[in-house]
Amino acid sequence: MTKVTTVGLDLAKSVFQVHAADQDGRPVVRKKLRRGQVLVFFAGLSPCLIGLEACASAHYWARELQALGHEVRLLPPQYVKPFVKTNKNDASDAEAICDALVRPTMSASFGWFRHRSVDWRRN
Repeated sequence: MTKVTTVGLDLAKSVFQVHAADQDGRPVVRKKLRRGQVLVFFAGLSPCLIGLEACASAHYWARELQALGHEVRLLPPQYVKPFVKTNKNDASDAEAICDALVRPTMSASFGWFRHRSVDWRRN
C-alpha cells in the first residue's frame, strides 16, 4: 500500500466517509467507517494531514486524531463546496475536503483546540 499523506474525513452521525490520497494526490483509500471504527482506522495509519469540515463535532474529532499523532485542520464548509465534483454525498464531500486541504492558498483553522487545556464547562 502506498503511503497516505492526506486524508479528507466527512463527519456524520453514525457513518463517516474517508478519502485518503498519496503524495501525488492519487486516491489510496475510499472507505465508510462507523463511529467506533474511526479511531482504530486512524491509529493504523502513519501520521498524516487530516482535513475535517468545521462543524459542531469537528473539534472533538480533531483532538482525538491529534492524540494519535496526526496533524488536523478544520476547513469552513464554504471553502470545501467549490471542490465538490459531482452530486453532494458523503464520498464526494470527503474527496472535496482532501482536495481543498492541499491547496497552497487554503485558509484552515488548526490552532486553538491543540493548546486548550482548561475545561470550559467549569467556568
